[in-house]
Amino acid sequence: MEMLVFGHGYSAGHLTPLLTAAGWRVTGTTREDTARVAATGATPLLWPGQEDEVRAALARAEAVLVSAAPTEAGDPVLAAFAEDLPQAKLRWLGYLSTTGVYGDRQGGWVDEESELDGSGPRGQARVRAEAAWQALAKAHGLPLHIFRLAGIYGPGRGPFAKLRAGTARRIVKPGQVFSRIHVEDIAQVLKASIDQPQPLGIYNLCDDDPAPPQDVLEHAAHLLGLPVPPAVPFEDAAPKMSPMARSFYADSKRVRNDRIKTELGVSLLYPDYRTGLAGVLAAEGDGAAWTPAAAHDGTDA
Repeated sequence: MEMLVFGHGYSAGHLTPLLTAAGWRVTGTTREDTARVAATGATPLLWPGQEDEVRAALARAEAVLVSAAPTEAGDPVLAAFAEDLPQAKLRWLGYLSTTGVYGDRQGGWVDEESELDGSGPRGQARVRAEAAWQALAKAHGLPLHIFRLAGIYGPGRGPFAKLRAGTARRIVKPGQVFSRIHVEDIAQVLKASIDQPQPLGIYNLCDDDPAPPQDVLEHAAHLLGLPVPPAVPFEDAAPKMSPMARSFYADSKRVRNDRIKTELGVSLLYPDYRTGLAGVLAAEGDGAAWTPAAAHDGTDA
């Protein structure tokens, strides 16, 4: 069994060990960091650069995961391999999108049936990319699955380093709420879908507890035993934020995740940011002995 990953990054790096343990061979493309890809257990290929080798891997693959973001010019995988994908003998094709396709709902709830109204250039690019993948899949009978990811965090991608360095900012925008997903839960959802494909399925990947970003940072500070950073009004912080950071604050919504539970039978390892942050701290070697099961006994609520 072989999988090809276009854009083998953080999420694919956590999926790969699950697949290799189950007997899969994983090949992942990267622009330059072949050592990082190899360290996860995948075979790295440079793309752009090794197009012939990528096409050969695609021809062998039973599964393909697309984790490369669209640009203003469109989806880079479709631009390079749209003619090759229909020739592959795939039983699973996954596209990693984002909950940004729903746009701003002023704190309201969305699910997979909600209208797509992506905010700004990045959100609109994702809406167009999803539509392009769906069109290709329907035209050629490809087993496409779309995964709309909320804010991703996990080991190496948490707030702890900035808190220790004293650079973390508790930015407060009244009414702002985000959904999140721990990277290990992304990996287990993808693995569950690969094991039981449901072509043309669309899944939101997020935890059960949408929350304001300042609450998450405050809890992380408590876990470290550090002072909670003072609140900074969004309007004061915005001029110093990157365009990408500002774009996250443009949308406020709560995302439902029922479908990954009912259709894929997934039980989240980290159903809220409290269990998730404790897990990150333990994984980074800074927390006490901790397991996902222990977090469900109410001691970290």
